Amino acid sequence: MKTTDDQKRVFANKVKHGFNTTDINFEFCLLYGEVGEAYHAWLMKEEGLGSELADVGIYLLGISEMLGVDLGEEIRKKMAINEKRVYKRKENGVLVKEGD
Repeated sequence: MKTTDDQKRVFANKVKHGFNTTDINFEFCLLYGEVGEAYHAWLMKEEGLGSELADVGIYLLGISEMLGVDLGEEIRKKMAINEKRVYKRKENGVLVKEGD
């Protein structure tokens, strides 16, 4: 997953349109709103679900660029960790991570 180009593109679009490029707190609030819109679209079985999920991704890319984080690299590292994890199902059906 190569996202650094996408991060730069998202950030350039924010600059071009005069959107926020410095207030991380504000960006997380907007991201939260986009997640809510995606959930609502899924819940209501709306056709725009894909577009709402894209908005979530765009905000994540933008925040990552603002913070200097290579989101693709972080996803790769986290997936490697997740793939090695072992989970055990409790009696109530809940999966619980074993170890670390």
